[in-house]
Amino acid sequence: MLGKADATPMLAVKDVDRARQFYEEKLGFDTADEMGGEIVTLKGGNTDITVYRSEFAGTNKATALTFDVDDIESEVRDLKEKGIFFEQYDVEGLTANGDIYEGEGMKTAWFKDPDGNILSLFEGK
Repeated sequence: MLGKADATPMLAVKDVDRARQFYEEKLGFDTADEMGGEIVTLKGGNTDITVYRSEFAGTNKATALTFDVDDIESEVRDLKEKGIFFEQYDVEGLTANGDIYEGEGMKTAWFKDPDGNILSLFEGK
């Protein structure tokens, strides 16, 4: 059954090289595999993500990928130092505290990759 299979998030991008640079330099991923310049698999922690060229890049209006972190304040600070801009959303049940939103037992923050894919940080309390 699929419940025992590994799964890989797939993110559509317009420019694979630009995406690779962002994920490597800004987020700290390593390139694990490349297929013809159109598809790149990146490794971070125990997770592989694949970015691939698509004309539909950035059209998803929902969070595409979430990173579970231990210290969201530190992660936000580090990413801002690398030029990452954090998004502001009005979400019921969450209270904004700068770039970090807090809710019962959790904190989150959202940012976008160069193609507009929404990424988030999540810290459970």
